[in-house]
Amino acid sequence: MRCSTLAALASAAALLPIASYAADFPVAPEPVDYVRVCDAYGSGFFYIPGTETCLRVGGGMRVEFRFRNFADDGNTAWGTRGGNATTTRARAYVRFDSRTNTEYGLLRAYVDLWFTGNSTGTANNPTVTLQNGFIQFGGFTFGRAESFFDFYTGDNWGSIIQQGFSDHRTNLFAYTYGFGNGVSATLSVEDGTFTRNGIAPLISGTTGYTNAYGGHKLPDLVANLRVDQGWGSAQLMGAVHQVWGGNALQDSAVGWAIGAGVTFNAPMVAPGDTFSFQASYADGAMRYVHESSTIVEAAETVARTKLETTTGWGVGAGLTHHWTPTLSSALTGYYTAYSNDVGAMADVKIDQWGTQGNLIWSPLSGFLMGVELEYESIDWNAGSGVADRDTLVGVFRVQRTF
Repeated sequence: MRCSTLAALASAAALLPIASYAADFPVAPEPVDYVRVCDAYGSGFFYIPGTETCLRVGGGMRVEFRFRNFADDGNTAWGTRGGNATTTRARAYVRFDSRTNTEYGLLRAYVDLWFTGNSTGTANNPTVTLQNGFIQFGGFTFGRAESFFDFYTGDNWGSIIQQGFSDHRTNLFAYTYGFGNGVSATLSVEDGTFTRNGIAPLISGTTGYTNAYGGHKLPDLVANLRVDQGWGSAQLMGAVHQVWGGNALQDSAVGWAIGAGVTFNAPMVAPGDTFSFQASYADGAMRYVHESSTIVEAAETVARTKLETTTGWGVGAGLTHHWTPTLSSALTGYYTAYSNDVGAMADVKIDQWGTQGNLIWSPLSGFLMGVELEYESIDWNAGSGVADRDTLVGVFRVQRTF
C-alpha cells in the first residue's frame, strides 16, 4: 500500500514541470490586418483596414510673392502712401478621396480644404475654405463642387486676375448619365446665390435705385452635354438663373446663359500639350460669361417697376506647351462685351479683355517654380461716367503637391 502511494506521488511530481511549461506557452496573436494597396482608382489609394473602401490622402503647399499693378504709378498700390505694392500668400491644401464600389455604382466622398494666410486683410487671421466637398452615389453628385456649366477655365493660374471664363464653386444636386464612349449628360440644380452679380444703377449719381437682391427663391438650373475621348474633350452647356430684386414693385427677371467649349490634346507637338477654345452668351446671368464680371446682371428702370437685364458675350482661348520635360508655358486670352439699356438713360457698354502668360520649371514630380504676368483692360463707354482701367500684375510661385 505504501509503495503504491509513493509511486503515485512520484508520477505526479514528474508531471509538474510539464504542466508549468505548458502554462508558459505564448498565446497566438490576433491576425494583423495590414494596409493593402488599392489600385482600382489610380495611384495613392489604399484600403481602409477592415473595409472595402479605398482612401487617398493628398495635399500640397503653395507660396506666392505678388507684384501689384506695377505698370501704373497712379494706382493705389504703387502711387499712394498706403498702397500695398507687393503682397504675399501661403496656402496649404488637404484632400481626402474615399471610394467604394457598390452594386449601385461608385460611392465616393471627396473633401478639399484650403488654409490660406495672406499678407493683407487676413494676416493675423488665416482663413479655412471648403473648396470642394461632395458625395457621389451612382450618377448623383451632392455637395459643393464646380458648377456643371463650367468647362474651360483657362490654362494659367489666374492668381490675382480672373482668366475670363465661368469658374465658380456652388452647392448643387446633380445627376450625370453616361451614354458610353465618353459621352455624358448632366442636369444640375445649383444654389443661385453663388452666381449673383449685383442689381444696381449703372449710371453714377442716379437716384431711386436699390443695390440689393431679395431673398433666394429659385435655384439655378444647369445642363450640359459632354464628350471625353482620346483626342480631347468638348461640352455644350446652358443655365437658367432667377434675377430677384429687393423692390416689392418689381417682377423678377429670368436670366439665362449658353456656352460651348473644346479642348484638343496635342501630343504630336509635345507630350502634355493642349489647346482650348470657349464661347458663351448670357442675358441676366453675367457670371456664366466671366467669373469676375465688372457689370451688374440687372438694373432698375427709372420707374422702378422693371429690371433691365444685362446682356453679354465672351470668347477665349488658351494653350499649354512643354518646351522640355521640365520646362513649360501657358498662355490664355479672352474678350468679353456687356451692354445694358437702363430705360431713359443712355446705353452702358463695357469691353473687358485680358491675357496671361507664365513660365514654369518642374524638375521633380509634384514640385514647381514659376512666374506669371497677368493683364486686364476694362473700357467703359462715355455715358457711363466710369473711368477706364488697366491692370498689370506679376506672381512668383513655388508649389509642392503630393
